[in-house]
Amino acid sequence: MPGLRGDVPVQPGADEARRWLVHELAKPEYAQDPSLLERFLDWFTGLFDGAPTLDLHRGLAALAVVAVVVVVAVVAYRVAGPVRLSRKGAPSAVVLDEDDRSAAELRAAADSAAAAGDWATAVLERFRAVVRSLEERALVEPRPGRTAREAAEAGGDRLPDVAADLTTAAHLFDDVCYGKRTVGPDADASLRALDARAAATRPTARAGLAGVAS
Repeated sequence: MPGLRGDVPVQPGADEARRWLVHELAKPEYAQDPSLLERFLDWFTGLFDGAPTLDLHRGLAALAVVAVVVVVAVVAYRVAGPVRLSRKGAPSAVVLDEDDRSAAELRAAADSAAAAGDWATAVLERFRAVVRSLEERALVEPRPGRTAREAAEAGGDRLPDVAADLTTAAHLFDDVCYGKRTVGPDADASLRALDARAAATRPTARAGLAGVAS
């Protein structure tokens, strides 16, 4: 039949397949990482061991190889991409969802938990008190569903002198909330200090207001 050659197999033996792959993939556009290419060749040609053979033109086999390379690259990206994003985007817990207690009430709850030796609850309530205090001072707009890290970022924009401490406290809140960390009196003391520093720190002007004032 036209276009077919009786002496050229569709699925060549391992040696023949490797020669074809080397010829096709050794072109400059495929030569960015020779060591990776060699590893791929070793894996791919092993797929032909013991496979039955048919007739096909060598060019079509080369196109099939290129197609396999593209498919493998796309699959690897689709699989690895979400993994990278999940590592960067670790979840942060909601701070004050449907909690209408005042900062003073939250501090009292933290004090009560600390007195009982319940340091995890003390840390959680103390951080909530810090965030509620920022809301009461109109430094952070109240918003249901705001996470600890979002609250720290919003508070740090207005109180840059304690921004780093707010971020650290937010990570502590998340770790305790998700049971990833056991805390003691030192953790509660650090949040007590943060609460006091934040209350004593004057906020920076909002960008819009600063522009009007100037």
